[in-house]
Amino acid sequence: MQTAQPSRLNLVRDKQLEITWDDGSEAVYSLSYLRSLCPCAQCKEVRQTSDKPSNKRSLTILPGNYSQPLTVVKAELVGNYALRLEWSDSHASGIYSFEYLRTIAPQ
Repeated sequence: MQTAQPSRLNLVRDKQLEITWDDGSEAVYSLSYLRSLCPCAQCKEVRQTSDKPSNKRSLTILPGNYSQPLTVVKAELVGNYALRLEWSDSHASGIYSFEYLRTIAPQ
């Protein structure tokens, strides 16, 4: 199985991430979409528990719920397998592997 690799990344820090994959396919991810699907452990837990009606915990983050306009403050490649994004809501622990980005690509 071949690993998903981008041939082109274009980040518009206040709008979207555009990826052209090595097979020629393209994907455009809005920033709110990427932030709401942050792959870090804390965000995954929030997504998994927020759907349960009996959840009484006090959540410190809510994926997709922002009080200010969302932007990417900083972006950096992690080796040759991922992209780390630092968000304007001070969240910076999500490492978006290229395989994960390919999996969540909007249709």
